[in-house]
Amino acid sequence: WMREASALQVTDTTMRDAHQSLLATRMRTFDMLAVAPHVAQTLPQLLSAEVWGGATFDVALRFLHEDPWERLSRLRETLPNVCLQMLLRGQNTVGYTRYPPDVVRSFVDEARETGIDIFRIFDANNDVDQMRPAIEATLEAGAVAEGAVCYTGDLSDPNEKLYTLDYYLRLAEELVEAGSHVLCIKDMAGLVRAPAARALVGALKRAFDLPVHLHTHDTSGGQLATYLAAIETGVDAVDGAAAPLSGMTSQPSLAAIVAATDRTDRATGLSLDSLGDLEPYWEAVRTLYAPFESGLRSPTGTIYRHEIPGGQLSNLRQQALSMGLAERFEEVEHLYARCDKILGRLVKVTPTSKVVGDLALYLLSAEIDPDDLAEDPGRYDLPDSVIGFLRGELGEPPGGWPEPLRSRALEGRDRPPDDGRLSEGDRSALAGNDRRPALNRLLLPGPTEEQRAAGERYGDVSVVPTRAFLYGLETGEELAVDLEPGVRLYMRLETITEPDERGIRTLQVTLNGQPRPIDAQDHSLEPEVPVRERADPVNDAHVAAPMTGLVTLTVEEGEKVGAGQQIGAIEAMKMESAIRAPLDGLVERIAVPSGTNVEPGDLLIVLGSES
Repeated sequence: WMREASALQVTDTTMRDAHQSLLATRMRTFDMLAVAPHVAQTLPQLLSAEVWGGATFDVALRFLHEDPWERLSRLRETLPNVCLQMLLRGQNTVGYTRYPPDVVRSFVDEARETGIDIFRIFDANNDVDQMRPAIEATLEAGAVAEGAVCYTGDLSDPNEKLYTLDYYLRLAEELVEAGSHVLCIKDMAGLVRAPAARALVGALKRAFDLPVHLHTHDTSGGQLATYLAAIETGVDAVDGAAAPLSGMTSQPSLAAIVAATDRTDRATGLSLDSLGDLEPYWEAVRTLYAPFESGLRSPTGTIYRHEIPGGQLSNLRQQALSMGLAERFEEVEHLYARCDKILGRLVKVTPTSKVVGDLALYLLSAEIDPDDLAEDPGRYDLPDSVIGFLRGELGEPPGGWPEPLRSRALEGRDRPPDDGRLSEGDRSALAGNDRRPALNRLLLPGPTEEQRAAGERYGDVSVVPTRAFLYGLETGEELAVDLEPGVRLYMRLETITEPDERGIRTLQVTLNGQPRPIDAQDHSLEPEVPVRERADPVNDAHVAAPMTGLVTLTVEEGEKVGAGQQIGAIEAMKMESAIRAPLDGLVERIAVPSGTNVEPGDLLIVLGSES
């Protein structure tokens, strides 16, 4: 019916890709549930609302201490008349590596049962074989499979030799053969220009009988023109976001799309007044999450140079901030483009975009010249994501492997491939009635454990209003929290004591009129930072921190190690890198304890000869 309908179909991305792109994926379930009934009532003409998948699963667990499944379940209840859509990373599902087909099938089946109607499925290397398990699982679950062609480069450029029109048509043909119901052009960085949109949409419409859905990001400020070119060529559906959460790294404004097509034969049927009525709410929500903004104050043409996906840019800035590189973000963007070329011009969508971003942050943090890396990558403790990519854990990139960089980087680092088989216990858990805990653990074990620990310590924090969750209470401020239907807790912060010698303050709180003291560690206090010993860059026996982050060491003093052996790891937000011994020897001295935050060049370990 999408092909036959003259009206342009529209997907609202406000509750998923819009905030992933602008606010580092930090929007909480609390703020979605407050507006969802109004969306259902005033915008029933939407093709779908994209509310789940992508980075939202990880961020919900890792940073928001929420259950992503509960979010989906509650949104299904509050949006009963709107199709719910999610973004699925093919065999990577919502994680960063390939998972066994059993996990993919179980995940899709559970997501379908919980409320997803449309699965937008892609692969970070445009490898349709890696998408087939997810497409087949979607078909078996009775949902809509939207197979995505990830767009990069500029197919209208006569000098483009890799990502050409023929390349995209071959991919689309494979997606049709795999059983896709809808073809999606997934333009994750906003690179599709108007002439390219005409060429690609027109070619897809002529070659196949399936509807064509165009997704883009407005980083350059020109994507409404791209949409209009696609609409004139016959595109069946486009993505947009509520105006206060649109533009720049997000999608074009829903209001602009509706206004541009009103009183034409492609009118969407959506009401500008209804969209406008929701805008004050979304404006207030965006203000709450201001600390997580991408930092982009206006459209930028540099997107055509660095090609950073809209959904990655704000998260990449948060990573840079955690590593002390926020003031050098322009250098991060420049290095991102150089790293992409070193790795062979990737498609750049999660998880391959993370590989490029991790490498760029690593090089800048460690002050490594990209040319030196390309010449001798084996010298450096590259991020785990980069090593995994070069090992083929994400599949083979469209342009082939970057050689000799790949061979040199992997020399001495090869490991037996995982056979991908699940244990009997995991199989039983996935076949059981309550498979969500097993899925979370198999997909994202670290964040799942963090969410579990936070739940045990704090309870269900998803019911706490966002201002209090992010910023806390002012002295004398009262907060009402609905713990469950009919159960409300009134909380008032009375006083806060001065910190004791351990940095612990006592908060005098009134809970439903009853006073209660609560002890809390004040993490804002500036501890005395010891001056750390620096590694001698010309002493091969000195093992230095390769970047800013939290270090974990896995060896003890006196232990024998071999050259290339992993002796620790360093982690900064979502980026991890192994630390390896540069030579054979004994661990003579450990300079910092595990769990220490270190800077590039800090001495970690001193190695000595076995004699």
